[in-house]
Amino acid sequence: MRIISGLYKGRRITAPKKLPVRPTTDMAKEALFNIINNQYYFDDISVLDLFSGTGNISYEFASRGTEHITAVDENYGCIKFINETADAFDMDISTIKSDVFKFLEKSKQKHSIIFADPPYNFELAAFSKIPELVFKNELLEEEGILIVEHSKHTDLSQLEHYSHSKSYGGNMFSFFSK
Repeated sequence: MRIISGLYKGRRITAPKKLPVRPTTDMAKEALFNIINNQYYFDDISVLDLFSGTGNISYEFASRGTEHITAVDENYGCIKFINETADAFDMDISTIKSDVFKFLEKSKQKHSIIFADPPYNFELAAFSKIPELVFKNELLEEEGILIVEHSKHTDLSQLEHYSHSKSYGGNMFSFFSK
């Protein structure tokens, strides 16, 4: 994987093979950040990266100037890798080792963007729990968005607060807002 834009543009990051991850493809990530770039100033936002895996999305935000980034994953190896990479690039990314659903139940901090990249094999009920907890606990700022990455074979359009989806290859991003 590589960082698409910003201070660390073009830098390649190689995650250990043993991590249980499926990083967002560079093509899909570039398209997603083109959308976000038209709505936000990266240095003015707060980002929550759920199921953060390798930290791919967090690094992209940090490279573009976002200073308030929290990455949450339950896998110790993923959190360790994100911490090591963030230290190597001098990125200010806070990590939390936690089950994402438990974290969402307890969190009170609001964010401009919440990005969730759960396992593609989640059942619809598990996917639906993400926006349910985000909106029930009011974790988005006034103009904030929740973006859930999923397979094109999963349809989230019936979930509450659903706005729209964008498809890139086998990847789909569903957007949720107030």
